[in-house]
Amino acid sequence: MSGGKKVRVAIIGVGNCASSLVQGVYFYRNAPDDGVIPGLMHPVLGGYHVRDIEFSAAFDIDANKVGKDLSEAIFTYPNNTIRFCDIPYMGIPVHRGMTHDGLGHYLRQIIRKAPGPTADIVRILKDTGTDVVVNFLPVGSEMATKWYVEQILEAGCGFVNGIPVFIAREPYWQRRFAERGLPVIGDDVKSQVGATIVHRVLTHLMRERGVRIDRTYQLNFGGNMDFFNMLERERLESKKISKTSAVTSLLDYELPPENIHVGPSDYVPWLQDRKWCYIRIEGTTFGEVPLNLELKLEVWDSPNSAGVVIDAIRCCKLALDRGLSGTLVGPSAYFMKSPPIQMPDDEARRAVEAFIAGTDTRTLTGKEL
Repeated sequence: MSGGKKVRVAIIGVGNCASSLVQGVYFYRNAPDDGVIPGLMHPVLGGYHVRDIEFSAAFDIDANKVGKDLSEAIFTYPNNTIRFCDIPYMGIPVHRGMTHDGLGHYLRQIIRKAPGPTADIVRILKDTGTDVVVNFLPVGSEMATKWYVEQILEAGCGFVNGIPVFIAREPYWQRRFAERGLPVIGDDVKSQVGATIVHRVLTHLMRERGVRIDRTYQLNFGGNMDFFNMLERERLESKKISKTSAVTSLLDYELPPENIHVGPSDYVPWLQDRKWCYIRIEGTTFGEVPLNLELKLEVWDSPNSAGVVIDAIRCCKLALDRGLSGTLVGPSAYFMKSPPIQMPDDEARRAVEAFIAGTDTRTLTGKEL
């Protein structure tokens, strides 16, 4: 049972991922505490039910969203994910955030930047009693993410980094969070059953069964603003690193760069927030005989990540409750594509369950090297 405590959550970037997260918290607010609930890994996690998540603040730079209530902004164009839950008025205005490099070449064709100055992020986070901040900025928002991290550190909040800008895995930022006594989980959300987790499991299976992987690709395309933004190939570097390392980290040998391709491939508007993924693995098995595997996966991209983020938020709050600081090892390994310590997913799951139980308190504070 939940104990009546709340988790106050602020969102940076009110796009499709934010929409699915907000909808999910309302959708599952009456879920039973136990049993198998489709879509949830943990109805209750460390004493916190999904309904114990409360949204405290939201930040964006889109003129169509800034100033609107969060309940309206999550359904505002260009958001195009599936609507599976009606949201009541929340009384949470979307504040004007910082732009920096958050608005790329292609997004500028769709999104008009809101007028006016950047809101006082630190003051808002403090005044709203925010516990955990979730980063949903567009891929490639390196400067903007680091600027927000400074505000989060100053405000004294935990941080869940949902995008492939490397924060949680970097010793510098691990040290900064540890010095402030704050936890961080990152980087780049690994969806519930998405391209990365499926590719990882298949790679692990091949290795465990004695198959040598010779070549592999993972091609992804969709119709949301994430894929539109990633048409700007310069913004893709960290995403490709994140997705590629998530797969290759499970091999005990190196694949030549020309024999592996993992990453976003194209933007198809009519797919909306659906993502289609094609995976191919070519390997060598017993007697030097070839083995080929092909798979197609179709998902709604943003809901596929929301259940994972719900767990990451509650793990971050548990760390705050327990006085843990720096990068949380187990939760980062299980929930994220680019954690500081990569583990096979079965091992990462055991680590996160041990974290929830309080028996695995491993953190990285930037001083380990």
